[in-house]
This record gives sequence, C-alpha cells and structure tokens, in this order.
Amino acid sequence: MPVLKKSLTAMALAMVAFTGSAHAEYPEKPVEFIVPWPPGDLEDVLTRMIAEDFQAAYGVPAAVVNKPGGGGGPFPGAIGVATAPADGYTVGSFIIAIPVVGPQIGIPELNPDPFEPLGNFLTYPFVIAAGGNAPYDDMAGLAAHATSNDVVLGHFGAPLVPTQVTFGLAKEMGFSFASDAAFDALDCNTLASGDVDVINTTLQLILPCLDDVKVLASVGSERIPLTPDTPTVAELIPSLDIALWNGLFVHKDTPQDVREKIIAVAQKTVMSERAQKLAAETGASVYWQSADEVTAQIEKDIETLGNIGNLLAN
Repeated sequence: MPVLKKSLTAMALAMVAFTGSAHAEYPEKPVEFIVPWPPGDLEDVLTRMIAEDFQAAYGVPAAVVNKPGGGGGPFPGAIGVATAPADGYTVGSFIIAIPVVGPQIGIPELNPDPFEPLGNFLTYPFVIAAGGNAPYDDMAGLAAHATSNDVVLGHFGAPLVPTQVTFGLAKEMGFSFASDAAFDALDCNTLASGDVDVINTTLQLILPCLDDVKVLASVGSERIPLTPDTPTVAELIPSLDIALWNGLFVHKDTPQDVREKIIAVAQKTVMSERAQKLAAETGASVYWQSADEVTAQIEKDIETLGNIGNLLAN
C-alpha cells in the first residue's frame, strides 16, 4: 500500500505540474481580437496594432475579426466573446455600449454582464454633424430650424450612447428629430446622399470632407483638437457629460496571468509613437486606463445613461 500511495501521489503531482506548465504556455495557439463593428474606424485600427504587437511579442498568430451587426443590439461580436472559452484566445475590443447598454436590452448572453475589462485605450472624437449646405451652423441654429422643419438623424443604433446623448441634447434644447435611422457606416457619403440631415459619428469617418460639413457639437467633456471651436455636449448641457470610449474585455473567468500578458502588450502598443501619431491625426485620445478605473467608469456611465433615459421618458 505505501508503494501504491507513493505512485498515486507522484501521478497527482505530475498532473498538477503538467496542467501548470500547459497553462503557463499561453499563448500557444492563434488569438482573435473581436471588433463588433465594420473595419476602418479607430477601434479597429488600434486593435489591429495591438494584434500585430501581440503576434510579434509571443510568436503566435493574432488577428482582428470584425463581426458587425445590430448597432443597438444584439451585438453578435460581443456574444461571440461571451460564449467562447474563458482562456484568453478570444478578446473583445468593445465600445462603451457593450458593458453599459448590452446588459440592459434583453440579450441573454450579455445579462448578467459576462465581461471584465483589461483596460480602456481610446476615447472617440464623436461628433454631431450636418451637411455644409445646412441652414444652421450650431446646435442652437439646428434647434430653431427643427421647430418648423423636419430634420432626420442618422446614427449607429437608437439605444447606443451617442444616440441617446443626441436625443437628450435635442430634448434639453426644445426640439426633436422628425425621424431617425440606424446605419452601419456614417460618413461623408451619408450626408452627401441626402438620406439624413444630421449624423452622429466619429470624426475620423468625416475627416475627408471636414471642410464641407458643419460640426455642431462633440460628445464628451473635452473639445476635440481638430475642431477646437466646436463646443462639447457637456458644455451645452452638463448633465449629458459622457464620453465614447473603447477598451479590451475578456470573459470574467479568464485567468489573471493570461490577462496580464494581453495587458502588457496592449499598454505598450497604445503608448507607442505610431498610436500617438494616429491620435494626433484624428483628434482621438489614446491612452491606457487600468481595469479598476474602467470598472468605476462603467458604474458612473450607467448612472449617467440612466438619467438620460429618465429625461427621454418624461
């Protein structure tokens, strides 16, 4: 019996050692960074930088996978991350809407919130803009025009944060949009086509025609360097102070040492010269915000968005 006991003990120790060794090898197979939107916007570009650096650092394939669809839900990209194994091989690159709005709109895979942040790395230069021939130059002018004219708003999804902020701003300024519609892309062509009168979108998507459009306001509390004369929504209505950020998220059961390996690369990438150059060129804010700070930010943003919801319900 003593010999058998020793053998079993040795086998158990060997299994523990093997498991620990296998786990310590992360990453040992391809890693996917899921972006729940079409390619080309800032979160996509920066996440691709992170994936490239991850591949270079750890010697395994790493790629961005775009899974767009449902601007206001059901967020198929986020659902893909939520239902993947919690092993760090599927990482979400999520805007504020996924953790703040996702759990609130009846998506079973996202309620309760299955994610925890690794860190935020981007605040979008998100704007409310109109065509260059619009008969108004600012939000006050739009408000006056909309009292006697139909104004159509284009957005990425009615439940999403910038859309809710835009609706809230309109209500606080005494007007409403005659109609609104969701688009997968909101760019120069959207305004030029005449399909809508006003859009809320990232500044990057209208940079090619910035001289031919009118930026009426920016969403957030800080003015965008590329449009320094444009007031923020928070300046116009302080209670609507909420910013559009993007961060990396994993399933809450993902091991801490795996998280740390992803964070190490991402933090270095976003503070690199090429990432900061992109920030300067687009007006974005590119940085690294820790997981604890992101968790607190999410709680604050849920409260702010709840207040906006109450405003729109009355």
